[in-house]
Amino acid sequence: MPMLTPWEAAYEVGDPLIDAQHRALLSLCDVLGARCQAAEGDGATAAEDADPVFDRTFDSLKSLARGHFEVEAERLAPLGDEALEDHRFECDEFEYLVEQIATTENFTRVEIQRFLALWCLGHVRSAIDQHVALTLALARERALGQRG
Repeated sequence: MPMLTPWEAAYEVGDPLIDAQHRALLSLCDVLGARCQAAEGDGATAAEDADPVFDRTFDSLKSLARGHFEVEAERLAPLGDEALEDHRFECDEFEYLVEQIATTENFTRVEIQRFLALWCLGHVRSAIDQHVALTLALARERALGQRG
């Protein structure tokens, strides 16, 4: 059974572009889930059962994630090298997992969809903490600038 990832207002970080990208990532997870449900209804269960729509959607999610990571890196720059290093590690980990591990050679499409749903939800939730840290850093920077 696929894992659905409905958008919740609590996921918003207040940056319209980041929020739109997060919403789109979760939406693509749900499209993948719908493809899995359709395949289950058709009796398809084997990893080798072709589903070009699933595969194209998965490719779209990977492409969106890569572009999204670039935007996040720009937004995180004021937090310094440590935040950017953590972010780069997360990006590299995602890239490795989706290209080397979460493949139809290793897992069923339902398992891949569940992994993506969990990964994207975790990413969206961690972005809330990053946004709080960024907001505090920018406020501190403004306060110091007003004093000097």
